[in-house]
Amino acid sequence: MGPTTRKMTAQTRISQLARLVPLSEQPHFRTVRTDRRVIEGGAPAKNLVGQRLIHSGAVSPGDLVKALALQARQDARLGDILLSNGMVSETALLKVLCDQWNTEVVDFAQEPPDIALVDTYGATRCLKDCLIPWRRRGSTTVVATTRPERFAVYRSALEEIFGNVTMALTTETELHKTITQLRNPLLADRAEQRVPYRLSCRGWNGFLAAKIVAAVALICLTAAILAPVVTFSLLAIWAIVTLAVTLALKAAALALSARDHYATRREMFHTMRQTGPTIARLPTVSVMVPLFMEENVADKLVKRLERLAYPKELLDILLVVEETDKQTQEVLGRTVLPRWMRVIVVPAGGVQTKPRALNYSLDFCKGQYVGVWDAEDAPDSDQIHKVVRRFHERGPEVACLQGKLDYYNAKTNWLSRCFTIEYASWFGVILPGLQRMKLALPLGGTTLYFRRTALEELGGWDAHNVTEDADLGMRLVRLGYRTEMVDTTTREEANCRTIPWIKQRSRWLKGYAMTWGVHMRNPVRLWRDLGAWQFAGFQVLFLGTLSQFLLAPVLWSFWLLAFGLPHPLTGVIPPELYWPLMGLFVFSEAISITLGLFAVRDRQRRFLMPWVPTMHAYFPLAAIASYKAFHEIMMKPFYWDKTQHGFHDETEIDLEAGCPSDDI
Repeated sequence: MGPTTRKMTAQTRISQLARLVPLSEQPHFRTVRTDRRVIEGGAPAKNLVGQRLIHSGAVSPGDLVKALALQARQDARLGDILLSNGMVSETALLKVLCDQWNTEVVDFAQEPPDIALVDTYGATRCLKDCLIPWRRRGSTTVVATTRPERFAVYRSALEEIFGNVTMALTTETELHKTITQLRNPLLADRAEQRVPYRLSCRGWNGFLAAKIVAAVALICLTAAILAPVVTFSLLAIWAIVTLAVTLALKAAALALSARDHYATRREMFHTMRQTGPTIARLPTVSVMVPLFMEENVADKLVKRLERLAYPKELLDILLVVEETDKQTQEVLGRTVLPRWMRVIVVPAGGVQTKPRALNYSLDFCKGQYVGVWDAEDAPDSDQIHKVVRRFHERGPEVACLQGKLDYYNAKTNWLSRCFTIEYASWFGVILPGLQRMKLALPLGGTTLYFRRTALEELGGWDAHNVTEDADLGMRLVRLGYRTEMVDTTTREEANCRTIPWIKQRSRWLKGYAMTWGVHMRNPVRLWRDLGAWQFAGFQVLFLGTLSQFLLAPVLWSFWLLAFGLPHPLTGVIPPELYWPLMGLFVFSEAISITLGLFAVRDRQRRFLMPWVPTMHAYFPLAAIASYKAFHEIMMKPFYWDKTQHGFHDETEIDLEAGCPSDDI
């Protein structure tokens, strides 16, 4: 076969593959008006970008065949596929696009955009629509875009604002860079105020909170001096009531999770086929990874994320770095990033928190689904495939999917073992149980995925809430959305040092307290939004949890009665209540142990079973953290107590087995 014959065969295969994609879904076949000319569907081959790339020698016929085959299964532009797979250079692609659309590439460095035009259209709108009004030429406004095939969609809106418009081209990198240079302060301010004021912590008055807490403490102290038995009795009653309701919730979650587990095992014998509607074309997924003082893990993170099995041309990974964090920026600057990874630098502002960084980065995301990972995360390679399939199977009311968290350094010490048991119980038993009970799920801070439209409707994250995930879970429910658990796991580094553990837990409890306070500003409205059942669940999860940690010493004191030692309520508790009370405490311990054993029942974590009874000595650390949390609520409510990572490397574990190696 001669060269001419081979070229004709390749072109024939290209034409055949091109016909596999519906004309309405091929960017270069769409009916688009630009610069007073119309390119109709079914235009001559000379107008197709693929053919032009081949004729110019920018792409080989074989690469174009592969790219068209991928485009038939993916919701991606042909150019993005070629660029992501290194099949074409950006310069060559831009040259061909300019020829195809009879336009030019603008140089923002030589001729910056007119700020007045940008402000008229809106900086965030520019990012969302992938275009930027550049300059006026007479009565015509030149608008630079990264998506020429969609320019016709925005033409009417642009003409209403600017009159006659004409299209020019730019790259995504240049567009983002230019917008941030022109309007970064505006974008930073928006990141802090995306959530409506009534649902945000930004109006939190620390001085007022300090006065209220001081007044309550003074009242309790006075009451304890004047009537110690009555005061202790009231505290004990509240502690016992909250223990009973939280215990009932745990027991119900355990029962439901156990039932589902054994029902699933029985179903496995009937079918092993995965059913569900077929996904015609895979979507683009954006995942934000906030980094702060993570110079120890930044380069390792890139290697971990490269194991993802999702098509790279459909991945949009944003490494989010604070402007003040020069160390992490330097590490990333020395790291060769693939095209599907990019660095977003968050400008300094009024607060410096993870949710603020996420809000800022959200406008730069490209995907219709948006996820969040932490810096030390090692997600399952098929995680995004599972998430996309679940969203495809569910209706729009399921706006969020929560994956499971596990730890790759569980064998480091006793604290890491207990941390792993606690998270296995929470993500493997409690949260699935809450979902079955149709209660609101307080989200975790990572392995979260959202429908972007719903997330933007919610206003993103509360930049002033240090437990932004739990708060977002409640706001999702209040707007009528649902969260579901998805069967995928992300492994990360367990916090296995005592002082950092207390600091981290105090931040979480502080956020829980502030979340409860914000949503309870208007209890009647919250009741109407949630309904009676979910309102009660909210009180148990937030107020009950806080009460249990704060009043833990009151509950511990009852063990004095069991051993016949002096106690403030000796002789006060009626004999008929003594044994039921002791039974409640014993039942609480039994449920906690059973829950822990059930959570680590699988082969990979079975080595943790002997450590489950020691959790009784683990939770008192959270009581210490709760006192630190309430001190910070008064003194520095928006302070983000950073947890350091990078002390243990994920490569120390057996990734296939998902468990630590014995030599750790």
